[in-house]
Amino acid sequence: QVRFVESGGGLVQSGGSLRLSCLVSGTIVSPYTMAWFRQAPGKQRDLVAGITDGGTGGDTTNYADSVRGRFTISRDNAKNTVYLQMNSLRPENTAVYYCNARYRTLVLASWGQGPQVTVSS
Repeated sequence: QVRFVESGGGLVQSGGSLRLSCLVSGTIVSPYTMAWFRQAPGKQRDLVAGITDGGTGGDTTNYADSVRGRFTISRDNAKNTVYLQMNSLRPENTAVYYCNARYRTLVLASWGQGPQVTVSS
């Protein structure tokens, strides 16, 4: 069974940075994309960023328009960990952040607890 354990959230001032980590346990059947999502109070869960193994061609990353240029997704296969570096944070980035594996529009595993990220103005 695949399990995700996210960490690294917290309270930060506007303009600050945080790095989230997602430790992945279990086996995920390819093809898939590892992704970060977030859910703000009263809103649906939205895709923030994704990273896909491109083999010898290198990873492919994609981002929501609202975070492109400020957030960076990466992974360390040796540590089974996916990261989300968040810079220039804004109050509207306040949400609970989750990681999961996805294939097209489907998520492939149960959701973890997700760390709270709170950005104060």
